[in-house]
Formats: sequence, structure tokens, C-alpha cells
Amino acid sequence: MKHQSTDQPGTVLFIPHGGGPLPLLNDEGHKDLIHFLKKIAPTLIAPPAAIVVISAHWEENVATITSGANPALIYDYFGFPAESYEIEYPAPGNPELAQKIFALLQQNNIEAKLDEQRGFDHGLFVPLKIMFPAANIPCVQLSLINNLEPYAHISVGNALSSLMQENILIIGSGFSFHNMRALLSQSSAAVDSKNEEFEHWLIDTCTNIKLSPQEQEKRLIHWSDAPSARYCHPREEHLLPLHICYGVTRSSAELIFDGTVLGKKTSAFLW
Repeated sequence: MKHQSTDQPGTVLFIPHGGGPLPLLNDEGHKDLIHFLKKIAPTLIAPPAAIVVISAHWEENVATITSGANPALIYDYFGFPAESYEIEYPAPGNPELAQKIFALLQQNNIEAKLDEQRGFDHGLFVPLKIMFPAANIPCVQLSLINNLEPYAHISVGNALSSLMQENILIIGSGFSFHNMRALLSQSSAAVDSKNEEFEHWLIDTCTNIKLSPQEQEKRLIHWSDAPSARYCHPREEHLLPLHICYGVTRSSAELIFDGTVLGKKTSAFLW
């Protein structure tokens, strides 16, 4: 993976974060993902000064930003080994950046609020512990909006586009495939074909340089019309971080991960 040349120092990624804490437990079904996440940091031109994570595991009535100086971790998963609830990732918060994000959203007529008490959920600390294990880069987490409306999330991203002028890494932490029943079952070839046809559509939508920004946006707004869309995403919260990522850049991405997680094909993108 190589970093795209750009006059702007910011970077935007959409990544799968895997199943709960399993990537941190070296789960065999996450082998490809673990290897991918370990490779990201060395490919960046420079370590980011701050990281903004949009996690699929946080929804609010309005776009909400963590603004505490030292957020705790939220172990928002159940039924895993005891060590899963002892994971540490003491990355500092960044109240100043949180205020800037809040102001940008307000300036673009997007209702927002700050939350000084909320911690970091596993959509942040699981991938970042692999990507940046030193936990020394300030982080801010941004929620989804619980109406799950695609255009609203593209608009949130667009409001944050000026952050690309700074050395900030924006990460959409979700999953391009998130049918839990299929992930946990022994799937058939027919089930896999549904997974693959949606992935093909998503990769084309995000990376095809022949598509205009308007065409890409239209596809993402109407993502549920894509082949096998609702099979792959019975509920779209794991896809919508990608919409925010796209909104930041409104340009074609580079496919940087095309592997499997828990036996299902999944993708990651770099802008």
C-alpha cells in the first residue's frame, strides 16, 4: 500500500475492525485483517498528529464528538475471554480538535454536540491498538446519526473536509460485510456469491475513476439498491462510516485491503 500523492497532508481510511476483540486475541479468522492493520502506519508519510474515528458502534440523535482529555475504554462486547475486558489503550483525547469538529459541523448547519464523559469503544481501540500500539496519538471519536440516513452522513463528512489540510488521520471503522448470522454460520457457496457481488459493487463505486463524484454519491445514497445489499447489511451502521469518509474527500479511493474476515470477503479503502 502506498500513500496517494496529494497537496493535503490529511489521510482518510475506511477499514473493517473485525469481530469484537478477536483481532487482539490473534483469532485465526482475522489473520488477514491483523496483517493488514499492522502494515498501515509505516506507509503513512508521517505519523498523524491526531486521529478521528467514526465507529459503527456509536449512534446518537445528532452527530456527537468525544471531548474528554483522557477517555476511558468501553468494552462494548459480550461473551469473550476475561482478557478481553483487561485490554488497555490509554490514548489521550483532544478537546481542542473536538471543539473544531463541533464548530465545523455547526457552520455547515449540522446539529452536533460534545460529550466530555464518553469513552472510546472497540471500533476505535481494537484497530488502533494494532495500527498504533504506542497509544500516544490523541484521538477523537465521532458518532453516527441514528437516523442512519446515507446523505446525512455524506454531509457530515463534507463538513469536515477542511481537516484534510492538517496532519489528521480520519478513520471510518466499520465493516463492508456485516451479516452476523452469516458470519457466525457455515456459509454455502451461494451465500458467498452474495457477499462477493456486493463487494464488487462497493469496490467499483469507491475506486472507479471513471465515475464522477456525483455518480459516486448517488450510488452511495442508494446503496441498498446494490446487488445483495440487504443481505450484506441487514442494518447499515457498519457501512455508514464509509459514507462519512467519502464525504470528506468526494473522490475515488484506492483499494488497500481485499481479503477475508471470518471467511467473508471484505474491503478497506484509502483516500
